[in-house]
Amino acid sequence: MRSKRKPEEHENHERWVISYADFVTLMFALFVAMYAISLKDHSSGKRVSESVRNAVATGGLVSTVRVFMSKESAPTGASSGIAKKDSQTAKGDPSSSPGQGDPSLKEPFRRLSEQLKQQIDSGAIRLRLGNRGLVVTLEEKSFFPSGDDTIYSKAFPSIGLVAKTIAELPNSVRLEGHTDSVPIHNERFKNNWELSTARSIAVLQLFETKFGLDASRFAVAGYAQNIPAAQNDTEEGRARNRRVEIVILGRQTSPTADSATR
Repeated sequence: MRSKRKPEEHENHERWVISYADFVTLMFALFVAMYAISLKDHSSGKRVSESVRNAVATGGLVSTVRVFMSKESAPTGASSGIAKKDSQTAKGDPSSSPGQGDPSLKEPFRRLSEQLKQQIDSGAIRLRLGNRGLVVTLEEKSFFPSGDDTIYSKAFPSIGLVAKTIAELPNSVRLEGHTDSVPIHNERFKNNWELSTARSIAVLQLFETKFGLDASRFAVAGYAQNIPAAQNDTEEGRARNRRVEIVILGRQTSPTADSATR
């Protein structure tokens, strides 16, 4: 019986595409590494290198570097992971020139700077006017027990002044909870994510139930330890990171705008 003849294999003319893609990927990694070396902030360079190494291992080089580069190029984010100060801060000179923000918030900023002067001077509250809007920072030590989301009743008058300002404005508001880097695990909260979010919600509930503000104007977020205001390697730095920020947004700012976009 006559055996069947095996079909003749055709030469694959597209194999060069694989080699070319590998070459482009390596060149891309080379340019990213060169960019990292040129950075003055060596911690940023280290993060670039780690991102590239992990991305090459998982095959996601381009998307990983794109995300990193978008964060590095943000004009108001800090390369070390610590949020830069906004352009105008009440603890400094309230009359100093503000950054590009909603001009209608200059007067509320000035008024709150006067009304909350005692709290600002004592370190209970920080106030600043920046690109996103007017940010009122409530320090944990003056507003919350450690590891809890219950607001001290003695802090109600200070929050009431902020509520009065919000009531007089049409702007949307974001409530953003932050913690330090020390992990938490107690009967109420399993981690810092839950604690930071619960504190934001507690401020929202106070605004709504005690001061009569419409909850639909607010957005709530919890960032745990991921957007520090200071280094976490000292007690002073960790204390600054334990906070809730009330952000009265500029009229052109979306309520869902990310906290890192300052």
